[in-house]
Amino acid sequence: MCILFIANNMRDDYPLIIAANRDEFYARPTAPSTFWENHPHLLAGKDLEANGTWMGVTRNGNIAALTNVRDPHNINKNAVTRGELVANWLKQDPLNEKRLARTQYLDTLKNSRHQYNGYNLLFGHVSTLNVYNNVNNSTHLIENGVYGLSNADIATPWPKVTQGVTELNNYVTQRASIRENDLFDILRHDNKAEDAQLPDTGVGYEWEKALSSIFIQTEKYGTRTSTLLLVDKNNTITWKERCFSEKGEALETRAFSFSI
Repeated sequence: MCILFIANNMRDDYPLIIAANRDEFYARPTAPSTFWENHPHLLAGKDLEANGTWMGVTRNGNIAALTNVRDPHNINKNAVTRGELVANWLKQDPLNEKRLARTQYLDTLKNSRHQYNGYNLLFGHVSTLNVYNNVNNSTHLIENGVYGLSNADIATPWPKVTQGVTELNNYVTQRASIRENDLFDILRHDNKAEDAQLPDTGVGYEWEKALSSIFIQTEKYGTRTSTLLLVDKNNTITWKERCFSEKGEALETRAFSFSI
């Protein structure tokens, strides 16, 4: 599923801040973030079941992140894995003159939209990002501001999305400096939405309730990782990934930093 929050051009010191949670079944095999062996410019975790990824960045500043659209009544069990959409954008050799531009990749997404179950794909470069939704075939430019994206389209104000956007907006506009642990704290909120505010996505009340928090923890499914991607005024990228146990305990934090 996943949720992510974006603060774009809200601060001079950090023009881009992305804070994201990956929610997944605990049993699904996963490799933590690292530079990929066959694509050494690509930093991301890896879904070892389908060999895709949910979020990543490259040394030249390309970014992609995925959230699923929650629609249990329209699931194609034979659909292509959505994780390849992130990987395909990031795998492109930055030295290859034939690498796809954002507009070309967007055309590819539109032409292949029916091959995948519902998704939102944030992709582009640190300087220009778009969100594509294959369910309604829409594209949204990430302009200056704070955004939240969960398991509906970017215009749908689910309670946890509104909460995260409000907290991130208050944080980036009121604090003198950015502390990474404060951003992780925003991603760690586990308060559930009030019943009257719950969306109705067809998964039933118990699941709607359990999935209504930013940080999710159930018996078999929950937030596996929290990831921060910060780009500072000098075009230095900081990537931090925190992994969690089935009990919600922080297990490991991986940190990477490099200049574009």
